[in-house]
Amino acid sequence: MGTRAVKKEILSLLSAKDLAGVLTDIGRYPAKQVINVLFSAICRDDDLLRWHAISAMGMMVARLAEEDMEEARIIMRRLLWSLNDESGGIGWGAPESMAEIMHQHAGLAGEYIHMLISYARPDGPELEQDGNYLEHEILQRGLLWGFDRLCDRRRDLLLALGLTEDIPPYLHSGDHVVRGLALKVCARLGVDLSRESLLPFLDDQSLLPLYHEGEFLTFSPRRLAVVALGEK
Repeated sequence: MGTRAVKKEILSLLSAKDLAGVLTDIGRYPAKQVINVLFSAICRDDDLLRWHAISAMGMMVARLAEEDMEEARIIMRRLLWSLNDESGGIGWGAPESMAEIMHQHAGLAGEYIHMLISYARPDGPELEQDGNYLEHEILQRGLLWGFDRLCDRRRDLLLALGLTEDIPPYLHSGDHVVRGLALKVCARLGVDLSRESLLPFLDDQSLLPLYHEGEFLTFSPRRLAVVALGEK
């Protein structure tokens, strides 16, 4: 089957509603062949296709890492490069994909989780620059979703690398989804927030979208704030 035909078939599979079935069907293809298609799929406008592609990226890169760790590192570096200004692109879907990969593979998490955290940090002094702060709010949404996802399995790593200091500033974002995701990540990391930072969320009646393993869920920032305030 030619490259175009394979791409068309994989994109069609990603559009199916059942994630378990999607991953089973895509898993029959060679990892590298699928991953090349997924790079275009993770930045699509179609939410179902895009999120299924992110889930598939996690599974397939984790599989590739078991077969050839260096090839998996190349994929991680491609995702990192897509967020670099010099790449000529914007990197849509890259933070989410890196997080999903690291959720699925402990070895890659150990090597690259500090790089994902760097996207929440401004540049430091010249001799110790560790920040690659993402200014675009849509990318920030993806980054914060990624931290929330990594809390499922890599929370200790996030805590060890000091992520608790990096999330509270997002509570003051001009983007309501960024604010809500930041509050959710703070709750998962056990960040002790001040009453002043929590009170504005009590007026937030929104239900924000949250993708989790094939399901499109919602969460309430107001509810998170009420719980946090009740613990004080």
